[in-house]
Amino acid sequence: MDNKKKKLKFMNSIFWVSFSIIFLFAIWGAFAPDILATQAESVYGWIASTFGWFYLVFVFCLIIFNFYLAFSKYGKIRLGGDDARPKYPLFTWIAMLFSCGFGVSIVFWGVAEPMTHFGTPPPFEGNIEAGTAEAAREAMWSAFFNNGIHQWASFTFVGLAISYFLYRQEERSLISDTMNSVIGHTGKKPLRNTIDIIAVIATVMGVATTLGLSVLQISSGLGSVFAVPSGQITQFAIVAAMFVFFMLSTLSGLDRGIKYLSNVNLGLALVLMVSVLFIGPTGFILDSITMGIGDYMQNFFQASLRLDQYTGSTWVQDWPVYYWAWTIAWAPFVGMFVARISKGRTLREFVLGVMVAPPLIGIIWIGIFGGTAVNLDLLQGTDIVSAVEQDEATALFAMLENIPFGTILSILSICLLFTFLVTSADSATFVLGMMTSNGDQNPSGLVKIVWGTLIASLALILIISAGLEGLQTASLVGALPFSIVLFVAAISLLKSIRADYKETRRLEEEERQRKIREQIENHRSS
Repeated sequence: MDNKKKKLKFMNSIFWVSFSIIFLFAIWGAFAPDILATQAESVYGWIASTFGWFYLVFVFCLIIFNFYLAFSKYGKIRLGGDDARPKYPLFTWIAMLFSCGFGVSIVFWGVAEPMTHFGTPPPFEGNIEAGTAEAAREAMWSAFFNNGIHQWASFTFVGLAISYFLYRQEERSLISDTMNSVIGHTGKKPLRNTIDIIAVIATVMGVATTLGLSVLQISSGLGSVFAVPSGQITQFAIVAAMFVFFMLSTLSGLDRGIKYLSNVNLGLALVLMVSVLFIGPTGFILDSITMGIGDYMQNFFQASLRLDQYTGSTWVQDWPVYYWAWTIAWAPFVGMFVARISKGRTLREFVLGVMVAPPLIGIIWIGIFGGTAVNLDLLQGTDIVSAVEQDEATALFAMLENIPFGTILSILSICLLFTFLVTSADSATFVLGMMTSNGDQNPSGLVKIVWGTLIASLALILIISAGLEGLQTASLVGALPFSIVLFVAAISLLKSIRADYKETRRLEEEERQRKIREQIENHRSS
């Protein structure tokens, strides 16, 4: 393709409409953050209270659908054709899965969430007293559940749908193309553009707010370890450093920047987990993980469809429903990136890899770091709960400062947060480039620079104006209509897979009959 045409390929209606809407939200969040937060919270609150049941049922059905494809006769279908093989080794593939956005979330909430539940237990098991052994047990398995396979069900499905249509049906890597078996391959351009625009907006809002929250956590870590003032100058410096690193990474290409940084991420995460496991209360941590997984499995089905209409509580809206809405809104970004790196894997490998490996790493992380924090408050008299109540971004460092080698581990944690920050922004600019370049799997450097600059600027503006919460909540509102898109995509995917499988079996049967005829002819001629 001509270089000039490639550079201008993103100058289409999807880019400009998305850019304009995001710009308006950024202005709103910068100059009237309280109004944006209030309005977004009001709309989302109504959606969560009215359709919370729908999110629970929908995500639960996605889990069933994903596992059905994995373990059915379709599980052996290979993305990219029968002769295709994975481009990335298993460790690198899992590292890239974990680094594309939600690794940074696990680091942020790994201590903060279980300690929040420890201080304010969920209202389902009677009147559990805060800060007790019962509260600790409830806190651990609740955090496991909220960060388990449900959280990756939407990512898995969207990634699988895009992978299948991209590598088996030779469609574009766009969300709208996953519905072609239902809505047709031609026409309906306004509908297709609307779907892709929603995907772009949700991605930018989600990534910008996640980067903003991560910057605040790094700032808290620098203040805790080096007494660096947690002000706007520090936050600007973090964003500027992140921008330089992720621009260098994204311009170096998928097989260099993101690939190498993802390996560093997972390696550093493993070093931190092993270190805290053996430096901290090892036996308590292993017991907590074992019991927490047992409670998770025992309560899996009940918790999947649990609501709190009889208690008058909003816990389900505040935690599972909020998480599920967040993952649905983020599904285009994570799913498209996962699809891009998964050519050559079977449907079974894809589902098990995406929906099991990252959640398992997340559960172990929460078990080690959250379990250590619970042990410190429950048995050693610390007060990490209070630190979390004041500022969730300080949770990790409040825990680390109470164990041996805490300063060294805090420095490693800051490094991990920063590399996660870089890979999240890197993968986001790559995906946004594809979304706004008509599904081009190798978007130009110019479009990635544009989106990278916009995301970094948006995150910084909202940090300074305290508008992160409003934009984050606003991005969740799109999860409800987007779930309808995913429902249609599921029908389209199943329809195409069945037709593909039937055609493959027909061709295999024809080949078998041909070989039989050849054998008969050879026998007769001899």
